[in-house]
Amino acid sequence: MNAIEHIWEVRLLGGWQIRRGTIPVKVTIRQQRLIAVLALYGSAPRTFLAGLLWPDSPDRQATGSLRETIWMISHQLPGLLVESRDPLALAPDVVVDVHEISRRVAALEGDRSAGLPPAMLDRLRTAELLPGWYEDWVMAEQERWKQLRLSALERLASRYLERGETDQANDAAGFAIAIEPLRESAQRLLLETHIADGNYAQALRAFEVFKSRLWREFGVEPSAKITKIMAPLLT
Repeated sequence: MNAIEHIWEVRLLGGWQIRRGTIPVKVTIRQQRLIAVLALYGSAPRTFLAGLLWPDSPDRQATGSLRETIWMISHQLPGLLVESRDPLALAPDVVVDVHEISRRVAALEGDRSAGLPPAMLDRLRTAELLPGWYEDWVMAEQERWKQLRLSALERLASRYLERGETDQANDAAGFAIAIEPLRESAQRLLLETHIADGNYAQALRAFEVFKSRLWREFGVEPSAKITKIMAPLLT
């Protein structure tokens, strides 16, 4: 077995999975939750983890459940956890898909020429964090992850538009709208892309769809910013 086959990989996007090399490994729900917390939060004290994962249990019972789960992981998934009592953490060589995309997105902030490969751009569109998990701590992380995706897609759309790469700008803005259809900043970028391409009819249709849905769901009109963009086409 080579070195790559020894590496643990935790996948949280699009669904839960843990793999060793190329081989998926089945674990219990308790193990999944603890591994996911450590993947998202980093190292954490045991008292915090017990309270987070077993909020309805007495402290002593929650601590016991955590201790049992750690024991199961240590024996079934050797090398996944750092061998220290407290705080608890994943081993530094564990690969986590969320971290991979987060690093690429962070690089966008410091380098205005940076972009993302098409496959990575598509992952930002589709990569929901732990779909089907509804614990409070998960839902908070899901919202944070959604906002990161939206901000990254809008940043990319804006940069592509500045460089005249309207096809890529259209994709990035459209992906953001697919995640959050009534997000006006994404809609504004899409309209600017259509106008830059000379697709005025398409811009008008997109604006009318957005305006109608905004009124239907919230009873409000588009902001002055987006109306100003469309003003030359509406007169």
